[in-house]
Amino acid sequence: MSEAAQILRCGGLVAFPTETVYGLGAHALDSDAVARIFAAKGRPADNPVIVHVASLAAARRLAADWPDAATRLAEAHWPGPLTLVVERAPAVPDAVTAGGNTVGLRVPDHPVALALLREAGCPVAAPSANRSESISPTTARHVVESLGSRVEDLLILDGGPCRVGVESTVVDVTGGAPVVLRPGMLRLDPEGPSGGHSGAETASQTDAQRPGSPSRVARSPGQRSRHYAPSKPLRIVSPESLEAEIGPGDAVLKLPPDPAAAAARLYAELRRLESEASVARILVARPPPTAEWEAISDRLRRAASEG
Repeated sequence: MSEAAQILRCGGLVAFPTETVYGLGAHALDSDAVARIFAAKGRPADNPVIVHVASLAAARRLAADWPDAATRLAEAHWPGPLTLVVERAPAVPDAVTAGGNTVGLRVPDHPVALALLREAGCPVAAPSANRSESISPTTARHVVESLGSRVEDLLILDGGPCRVGVESTVVDVTGGAPVVLRPGMLRLDPEGPSGGHSGAETASQTDAQRPGSPSRVARSPGQRSRHYAPSKPLRIVSPESLEAEIGPGDAVLKLPPDPAAAAARLYAELRRLESEASVARILVARPPPTAEWEAISDRLRRAASEG
């Protein structure tokens, strides 16, 4: 842990676990360090990255404005799989925000991640620790498979399999009512004390509603049509027609009936099928159209997209 923290302070990269997926971390206030994340992943420069911090107080220091809605949501759900999009402080570099005027912040709910953040003493920008657009990693082995040949001497902190298994819920709190930009396994009740609206809008549409927002600047990762995708074609079919769709070279992605268990297994199962030489195409039954399955449905749609 001490070595990992020193690497971050000196501008290097460290892969570490969170409760959602493994992240590829760099000192968030060091533009050169953040640029190394983009180079390692092959990530487009117009795709912002989330900044991880150890506490609510640390998050507030990175915000130019901290609305009451952010306080309510943070106090209710941090540490946890929730990212809050706020107006960025001047210290946050353009490399983190894709040149936009907002930044996504969260306090992860994983003992290894929190220990690293406290030891390093700096905010850590960290998208998923994999090649851009490919399947997110939920174990240290997945990180090795994705980035082991792309980042020289990458230090990986192994915290075991990720508990949640899909990326955090992203909520924009810069306007009036909070708006969900990316669904996750943490669902917000619009009628509850924390608030939150459905994530039906795209990032660009949401920007158009925010006074002073740059046009076409993504306020959150996970907005691209193709993302979280295996190297082999993935097709979503109705549960009723699944058996009839299976042909030579097809494999079925089978998920548990419980959405939390399905999320925890989703990326690992996609990686397993991707790696099997006999598999030419992956089929999956369309999840139920309920709020509990929204995040999984979102990831599958983007994984099935051809861009």
